[in-house]
Amino acid sequence: MKRLLFTFALALASLGAAHAQLAPPSSAPTKQQATPQDAPDESKLQTHNHYRNKAGQEVHSPSKSTDGKIPAGASAQCRDGSYSFSKNHRGTCSHHGGVASWL
Repeated sequence: MKRLLFTFALALASLGAAHAQLAPPSSAPTKQQATPQDAPDESKLQTHNHYRNKAGQEVHSPSKSTDGKIPAGASAQCRDGSYSFSKNHRGTCSHHGGVASWL
C-alpha cells in the first residue's frame, strides 16, 4: 500500500512539473493586455475613457485630438470628428455618427 501511495505521489509531482514547464511566465503579455504601442498618447486626447470589447481587450473610447492630428493607434475617424481606437469594424463609432473614414 505504501508503495502504491508513493508511486501515486510521484506521478502527481511529475504532472505538476510538466504543467509548470508548459505555462507561460506571468510577465508574458496576453491577448487581453494592451501593449504600449496599442495605447494612444493620453496627453493628446480630449477625453480619457476606456471600455472592454467583446474579446476582453481594454480599448480607448473615441476621442477628439487636442492638436488636430491623427492620434497614434487610431483605426477610424468618426463623423463627429473623434477618432476611434476600435480593434473591430463592427460597432465602431456607433455613438459618434458612424465611421467617416477608416485609417
